[in-house]
Amino acid sequence: MPSDVTFLEVKNAFQSIAGLESLTAADEFFLVNSLNRAVSRAYNESNSWPRYLVVGEERSIPSNIEVSGASEPNANGTYVPISYLANGWEGPNFHRIFWESDYGGYWKLYDYQSPIDYYVESTRGTPVTTNPWDADFNTGEFGDAGVSLKQVVQPIPYTETSKDNIGEFLRIHRSKPFSRDSALEFEFYVDSNGANIINLVSGNSDAAFVTYKKELVTGFNQDSTDIPSEFVDYIIYTALSDFYTGDGQTEKAALAAAQADLMLDREIFRVDKKMNNNTVNKRFSTYVSRQAR
Repeated sequence: MPSDVTFLEVKNAFQSIAGLESLTAADEFFLVNSLNRAVSRAYNESNSWPRYLVVGEERSIPSNIEVSGASEPNANGTYVPISYLANGWEGPNFHRIFWESDYGGYWKLYDYQSPIDYYVESTRGTPVTTNPWDADFNTGEFGDAGVSLKQVVQPIPYTETSKDNIGEFLRIHRSKPFSRDSALEFEFYVDSNGANIINLVSGNSDAAFVTYKKELVTGFNQDSTDIPSEFVDYIIYTALSDFYTGDGQTEKAALAAAQADLMLDREIFRVDKKMNNNTVNKRFSTYVSRQAR
């Protein structure tokens, strides 16, 4: 498990290498800023940092529903999931699609306006495990021969309740990867809303298994106790380079910057050496390295 160090430990190590008995308040301010900048740089240099890597975590694939052809024009349009109603979608003009468990169970497209003047139900007995876009709304006690439901798949978002925020999508699989059986890997592209899966098969699209980098959280300060230990040497020499630069000692700054890069390369080499023994990151999927083809 990756270990953490305190700001005091980083500060003491920096003072030792810089040959300083103490730091002024201004010096500590600059050290904090150099530290946060160095952590951000280090984070971006590798997709394999163990502390940020999450492998094959199940993530929901949200779907909207597009209703068309209904004899009641106000029922047509886009329906979005209702967070407080399981198996429910809310559409235009107070129309909803939900699972009705009474009388054997069926999907129901219902008008919540008063008075109720329109609703359509699917064939009774349709299992709740199926999706409404797979149900037949043209039969049943209250059918509508024109109504058509289409699934509109949304991007896998960066955030999901009770899970870490995604900083970078790496790979997406249809089933749990790196277990006994092989798992089909999805093609995808990333935009500001999340990961958009290409050629997703309807009916197998409620969830996917995402390998990703956790979102980077910085904002370290003098009270921090959770600074990544694997970045400490890089942080120290980056801060030393910044101090020399601010003091006009450009030659010493360049030497310290080169030493910082060497320290970071050493840590990345250690991580890559471990990763070469497995298959987790042998194929990366990001908006830069992979595109739809």
